[in-house]
Amino acid sequence: MDKAKDVHEYIARQRTAIASNPDCGTSHYNLAVGLLGLEKYDEAEKSLEMAIACSPGLAEAYVQLGGLCLKRGDLDGCLDYNRQAVKAKPGFSEGWGNIGFVHLQRGEVEEAIAALKKATQFNFRFVQAFATLGNAYLMNNQVDKSIEAGLKAIKLAPDFAVAHNNLAIAYLEKGETGKAIEHCDKALALGYEVASEICREIDRFRN
Repeated sequence: MDKAKDVHEYIARQRTAIASNPDCGTSHYNLAVGLLGLEKYDEAEKSLEMAIACSPGLAEAYVQLGGLCLKRGDLDGCLDYNRQAVKAKPGFSEGWGNIGFVHLQRGEVEEAIAALKKATQFNFRFVQAFATLGNAYLMNNQVDKSIEAGLKAIKLAPDFAVAHNNLAIAYLEKGETGKAIEHCDKALALGYEVASEICREIDRFRN
């Protein structure tokens, strides 16, 4: 069946559920997810706000609202919604991962590391959080910890290009040029645009 048709049918089912039970936060949230699939962001935002009004503990709805803020370039709004998400559900790894990402975007590296460590503690398979944590450690000159986080990321997802890029830089910092070359080549092979100055630096050590 056509995917768009599936989404429209899914949305219709959620609207029917809401009509029979307007105070069900989950139905409003599910409707928002369907609307996001069709890129109807304004409608989705209203549905997410309704979801939270009906179910204030629905952490996933706060995260989705944070994502819409990020799409608009509103880092403060994104941070605020994700803070509300982890307040509603303290062990919600996605919320902590997003908090860490926003702090890193704002150059608040220590705060980013603290949040990302929580994200990976609550979900030890959270590849993106391990990769972002590796980047944060790199920015904080904690090279060994950056490598440790990067290796965890690629153990979970061997083709995660960002993690290979971070590992290439970290190994270069440590003077382990063979490993730097290996991870740089892997990142490039996966289509990642490694910074030209890193490529030039690594190329000096090729035979």
